[in-house]
Amino acid sequence: MTSINADLEQQNSIHFLKHTGFIRRSAAFIIDGIMLSVLLSILFSMFYGNSDWLAQQSEWSINTLIYDELLPLILVVIFWVYKAATPGKMFLNSKVVDAKTGDNLSVGQSIVRYIGYFISALPLGLGFIWILIDDKNRGWHDMLAGSVVIRTQ
Repeated sequence: MTSINADLEQQNSIHFLKHTGFIRRSAAFIIDGIMLSVLLSILFSMFYGNSDWLAQQSEWSINTLIYDELLPLILVVIFWVYKAATPGKMFLNSKVVDAKTGDNLSVGQSIVRYIGYFISALPLGLGFIWILIDDKNRGWHDMLAGSVVIRTQ
């Protein structure tokens, strides 16, 4: 019986949490972008040495696919699944959770949310601007993944 009450209490409590707004989410996104750029620059330097690795990025290669698409996807999904936040969101006291349960996102939800970023960006960023309109400050990527970004103490 206590297990059922605890589950109900957790489900109801997610609706009373403070949602993270557009400015804080945008700042976290910028922080994450800077940190990812620094990390990728270090990795590029390690693999390409003193050669002009920026010039190598101008043409398509398997390295471009790995560094530009796959590595960011893997890093972000790992952070969302295990920490419920990327470093930028952690720095700004926010986390990404399942909208129904308040638990960390699953791998599937995280991948859908990540792909949802591209969907949110396509129509002139309207999916991100939607954060300003939605009562729970959700973008289209959040709605697709069933996630919400909340403030932490």
